[in-house]
Amino acid sequence: MSIDPRVALEALVSAFEEHLAAATGKRDDDDPAVESAFFNVADSFEAYEDALYAATGEFTPLDVYDDEDDEDDGDDENDQDSGS
Repeated sequence: MSIDPRVALEALVSAFEEHLAAATGKRDDDDPAVESAFFNVADSFEAYEDALYAATGEFTPLDVYDDEDDEDDGDDENDQDSGS
């Protein structure tokens, strides 16, 4: 069951607002509220993009990267360097 993209967009905007509040109110660099808000933004964005695509066949011009993507990119760079 897909959701209305407007509902998903409202959830994404709310997630951004919560992230801002967590980031500006953090107690230290490892504040779990910031990490939680970070992942909520990523999850909300993916839900919005899925809802948008289901309703319109369109995507946003944005990508969500995770640690696995960063590790994969590093592997590609190392493979290219070793071939020289």
